[in-house]
Amino acid sequence: MTKMTTSTRSPGRPRDNKVGPSLLAAARQLVLQHGYCGVSIQMIATEAGVGRQTLYRRWPSKAELVLAAFLESAGDADVLSDGRAEKRLLHFLVNVFRNLQQDGPAIRNLIASAQDDPEFLKSFRAGFVEPRAEIVATIFRDGIANGEILEDADVEMAVAAFHGAFWYHLLLGGKLDAEFAQRLTRLIMKSISKEPREEELLK
Repeated sequence: MTKMTTSTRSPGRPRDNKVGPSLLAAARQLVLQHGYCGVSIQMIATEAGVGRQTLYRRWPSKAELVLAAFLESAGDADVLSDGRAEKRLLHFLVNVFRNLQQDGPAIRNLIASAQDDPEFLKSFRAGFVEPRAEIVATIFRDGIANGEILEDADVEMAVAAFHGAFWYHLLLGGKLDAEFAQRLTRLIMKSISKEPREEELLK
């Protein structure tokens, strides 16, 4: 009679299909507790119950992993595909604010850390800032195409002003709520909307 042998897993190690979520959860939790600079790859791997090489097979660096963790928490950008530019812009901003309410302090910490970590700054800009800036730019370009926004509106500057006010408010600990979203949206849209200009009114 022959014995059947079965392989067993170490009980402390997550199954392969759970490794990714375990690493993301560990990275997010540790950064919330210690800040980006206070967390190492080894700390994340240990917290998730995996080896460093397992981590590196999924993410090439701490910067990529931490960014992925917070992007997952933030969720996908909620964007209206049609409608007036002001309505679409407000909808997008309210959604962003809602997702940042929980992670706002951590995002401030990540931005501060990025100033001393070029690799993370590059990843943060490419993964979080630039995609959202492009969403706003698309809303403005659509507004120009349908006649809501001035044909010669400086879209790049409008996007910079929009995000500049948002990030300034976030970094100083301001409240990211629907009221601020409405005020910011109205201010930006007023500056680029297709309304009679002063020189035209004087004619």
